[in-house]
Amino acid sequence: MVYSWGLHSALSTARIFDEYAYRYDTWYSRNKVIAKNELRVVERLVCRSCWCIEVGVGSGYFASRLRVFFGVDPSISMLYIARSRGVEVIQGVGESLPIRSGSLDCALIIVTLCFADDPAGLILEASRIVKRRGSVIVCIVPKDSAWGRHYVKEARRGHPLYSFARFYSVREVEHLLASKSLRVVRKLATLSFGPNEPPREEEPSSDVEDKGFVCVEAIKEEG
Repeated sequence: MVYSWGLHSALSTARIFDEYAYRYDTWYSRNKVIAKNELRVVERLVCRSCWCIEVGVGSGYFASRLRVFFGVDPSISMLYIARSRGVEVIQGVGESLPIRSGSLDCALIIVTLCFADDPAGLILEASRIVKRRGSVIVCIVPKDSAWGRHYVKEARRGHPLYSFARFYSVREVEHLLASKSLRVVRKLATLSFGPNEPPREEEPSSDVEDKGFVCVEAIKEEG
């Protein structure tokens, strides 16, 4: 069963992700090296024994491999795929999470911020549901990286998903987290190669400059 919660009609991308869910999910099998590099970064940041939720869980690729048992997403088609991977799913939006305040150790937001109707509201909700000293982890494709510029070009050409995205810089994400009283403690990155170069396996790097996939971890110090 897929549970629904507070899904509002203003959400702009749910219909698109419903339509392209299976095409979206095949990206991981078509880009195994890139996906593996990204997973390595997130693995370094997520505590395996913690209670976490992935906000914008999509098809559950990350959650199912990280033992993140809970996921929220507005796309019912995505949630069916995630559920098939063993993720407990709820249909809903990140700006209105059906989770008790201060009840989780971690909120994970992987390439979801760029599709949010209200990014600040999403971060505020993520902060609300984690415990004091809990973490909010935001992973993005930076707009000023080679990958970000590539996806922006794809969006301008009418790509069915990227055309709905708004990309951010690492600095903008840091400012957004700080505005919600979250303290940035770590940044890890991968994809030092560009979209037109042969992919190669990489270890996560604390040097986030010019990387195509960056995760920012912030701690909730109050509440």
